Amino acid sequence: MTSTGLELRPGLHRVQAPLGERFVALYLLVGPKATLLVDTGIRESITENLLPYLAATGLGPITWAINTHCDFDHTGGNGALKEASPETQLLVHELDRRLTEDLQALIDVRYGEFRDADGFDDAPETTEYLRSVSDLVAVDRTVVGGEVLDLGDREVTILHVPGHSPGHIAVHDPLNRALIIGDASLGATVPTADNRPAFPPTYRDVDDYVASAELFRSLNPDLILTAHYPVYEGDATTAFLDETVEYTRLVDRVLADELRGRTAGATTLELIRSRGAELGPWGAAALDYAIFPVTGNLERLEARGEVSSELIDGRRHWIWTGTR
Repeated sequence: MTSTGLELRPGLHRVQAPLGERFVALYLLVGPKATLLVDTGIRESITENLLPYLAATGLGPITWAINTHCDFDHTGGNGALKEASPETQLLVHELDRRLTEDLQALIDVRYGEFRDADGFDDAPETTEYLRSVSDLVAVDRTVVGGEVLDLGDREVTILHVPGHSPGHIAVHDPLNRALIIGDASLGATVPTADNRPAFPPTYRDVDDYVASAELFRSLNPDLILTAHYPVYEGDATTAFLDETVEYTRLVDRVLADELRGRTAGATTLELIRSRGAELGPWGAAALDYAIFPVTGNLERLEARGEVSSELIDGRRHWIWTGTR
């Protein structure tokens, strides 16, 4: 797959770069006074896609580059960008700063969250891949949401939209009625580049995730720009947000139905594998990544008093405690 770059609306550019079977999209918001880059992808996203696009179009220099969140496919190009453009200021939300700067912490804390209590971890080759394409460096400043950046012809606002990660941000370009949201909303499946289902929507904190989708809806966007999905425009923006919220409700229904029918507790992976066909159209290896959203939904059910959890032989088990 080759990279593509285009100007979607005045001063708003999308650069699409390969990411295995998927792609990652970077966005440039260009004004006469300043330029903002949203996400850096992986190392090659910068060296093989963004920098050639800048050279071909004459855009730049890049004033600020902001990571929507800490995942390697959004921050892995930070080092390559700073090497090519040392004057660019790197920004990230303060809650995601540590995992944006420290690759081992990202592997252990975020991707290894379920290693001990749930028996789930990335395959060694997956970890080796992300190490091979990520150059993490120190960021220049942190944000908390609400900051306004002046591009010269318009101002854009940084929004704090947690759920996929605690420090996830989005960028609102009101002049273009555009929202650049990274992975803040994920529909019902993450797609491959040719639009096949790749793996589940990996949100983590359900209430925050739904609230972020509702914030997007309240801003009445005409354009929603994600990292791994097609461009959503007009009515498609509403449909994508509806699908995002409805999937969280589907997971609630599937989990409640499964747990009500069990007389003993079950691990998270047992629940996922038992009802995998209802959770989504993924193969076994991809399905297990539903541990991210499913854990979020289980924790929310536990907070409501409908589910309880306990460790049995070192594994977390869930049991229904609500009304049957």
